[in-house]
Amino acid sequence: MPTYEYACKQCGQHLEAVQAFSDPALTTCPNCGGELRKVFGAVGIVFKGSGFYKTDSRSSSTNPSPKKPVASEGSPAPVESPKSDSSPAPAPATPSSTTTSAPASAVS
Repeated sequence: MPTYEYACKQCGQHLEAVQAFSDPALTTCPNCGGELRKVFGAVGIVFKGSGFYKTDSRSSSTNPSPKKPVASEGSPAPVESPKSDSSPAPAPATPSSTTTSAPASAVS
């Protein structure tokens, strides 16, 4: 439950009361019987984690994503192959030394 601070408009006494959000505000001063008003102060906020302060910013040497190598004008760009441990690499295709002919019935 939050703690509210009240100040008396007549005698100036300050008092604190622990109240639920649904409780009605106090209206009379326990010291002199005068009218009370709520005093609003600074709210305590705590920032946890990184990224909230000036010193938490990324340095220039830290890159969020790796850059791909840039090919020079005369050479082709390097190609990265996907890494897969579950299936073997396909065998390179070799030209066949024998030729097959269509069956005689298919030729017209």
